[in-house]
Amino acid sequence: MNLSLLNYYPITIRQYCSSDFPSIQLLNTQEGWHSHPSRKGDVKLAWEHSNIAYVATYHDELIGYIRGFTDHYISLFISELIISKEYRGLGLGKELLDYVHCLYPKTRIEMLATSSSKTFYEQLGYRSFYGFRKNFNE
Repeated sequence: MNLSLLNYYPITIRQYCSSDFPSIQLLNTQEGWHSHPSRKGDVKLAWEHSNIAYVATYHDELIGYIRGFTDHYISLFISELIISKEYRGLGLGKELLDYVHCLYPKTRIEMLATSSSKTFYEQLGYRSFYGFRKNFNE
């Protein structure tokens, strides 16, 4: 899927492939998620076994990703959503969430989030419940 962000940057959202993994690890490290790089083998297996695994690229540079699981009908659980710091605030996080939710419109999105991202999810219409939840039609 191709789209333009608020700054008109042309972004591509596509399925994860194994060659993306080094860039994903770099984003994890930049985010301060130190357990991810130290468990490289497990994290790579997690990506390979996730049925929600998409990356966002700008001119072939991986600038964000979303990973999770769905049963296709009720629940869509987001495990991780990261946007590179220089691309935050342009709508990419919302686009990734909307993209995967449109693939499974009967589901509700569920996720855990840090306190620093609480406002972001609330502004998108998610409600707190020991995490965040949103049905497709909300």
